[in-house]
Amino acid sequence: MDLYHSGSSVKELSSEYGVSEVTIYKWVKDFTPISSEKEALTPKELADIQKENLRLKQEVEILKKAMSIFAKK
Repeated sequence: MDLYHSGSSVKELSSEYGVSEVTIYKWVKDFTPISSEKEALTPKELADIQKENLRLKQEVEILKKAMSIFAKK
């Protein structure tokens, strides 16, 4: 991504490295940081965090149900 952000075109990178332009555009989208005041995340990192967050929420719900079942006994 450094080559792209330093001015190389997608077409040039595609020719030089033998990778399709579509793939390069996907990489640029997935790995270009989303900046905030404190840190930067790539869209892929953000998607991974959201996926993990959903998994943890589901796990908490399962544990809550298990606790209510055991509390009744």
